[in-house]
Amino acid sequence: MKSGFVTLIGRPNVGKSTLMNRLIGQKIAITSNKAQTTRTRIETVWTDERGQIVFLDTPGIHRAKNKLGDYMVGAARGTLSEVDLICWLVEPSDRVEEKEEQILSYLEKVKAPVLLVINKADTADQEALAACRSRFAARYDFADSLAVSALSGTGTEELRQLIYDHLPEGPYYFEEDTLTDQSLRDLAAELIREKALRRLSQEVPHGIAVEIEAFEEATGRPVRIEAALICERESHKGIVIGKGGSMLKAIGTDARKDIEELLESPVNLKLFVKVRRDWRNDNAQLGSLGYRRK
Repeated sequence: MKSGFVTLIGRPNVGKSTLMNRLIGQKIAITSNKAQTTRTRIETVWTDERGQIVFLDTPGIHRAKNKLGDYMVGAARGTLSEVDLICWLVEPSDRVEEKEEQILSYLEKVKAPVLLVINKADTADQEALAACRSRFAARYDFADSLAVSALSGTGTEELRQLIYDHLPEGPYYFEEDTLTDQSLRDLAAELIREKALRRLSQEVPHGIAVEIEAFEEATGRPVRIEAALICERESHKGIVIGKGGSMLKAIGTDARKDIEELLESPVNLKLFVKVRRDWRNDNAQLGSLGYRRK
């Protein structure tokens, strides 16, 4: 049996969460086209006849502008010394980005082997992929490299096998039917935030958080969920609510469908909006919203 912990790192919007969802065969981490969608470390588990892989999805590494950003970068960096293998996701670009220079500086201090994973391979030809691989290989001694498309699934089974090849022999760390360390409350909150990210303008999403205030399950009844969308400014509250409550209703409708699919049960979802000024720079509020180092 092979088993171990594998972290997925990279700059924001490189496709880490999409790839992790693809690798475990189920949507756990939320995705959007907004940078810094993932805010916390999320563990998911893939188990098959070869062994068990525990994936750690992490926030994109970036230059933090507030205490939430500090937390996010810390959550990502913290995994580098805790895992058996690191998968560094990059895009097939024609240069090494500044944020990737930052990641290179972190990798210089790690002991775990590093796989270079070139995501979005379906957007480039073989010549461009080879040039990208050479460009990064000149900067770091990778254990191996592979091009994949998290969106289409191309190369992902090959990546699973490559991961197993580089993991040590070991036991299962979780029961075979375990998918994630996230609670149903956590997953529901993230699904609501995902729908807000997808519906709202560029100005608002980074200042949005979700707090589940009620989560009640009873046999024969819909699951009752009450959740607050937290924003930083009064002006943002109006945007989140929308004219006549239209935006909040749309977010709720989108989220309820996904939460019902997750829970395999009808859901009665009630959303409302609260303002907590500058919560991204307030340690107490960050802690209350679940942004604590594991």
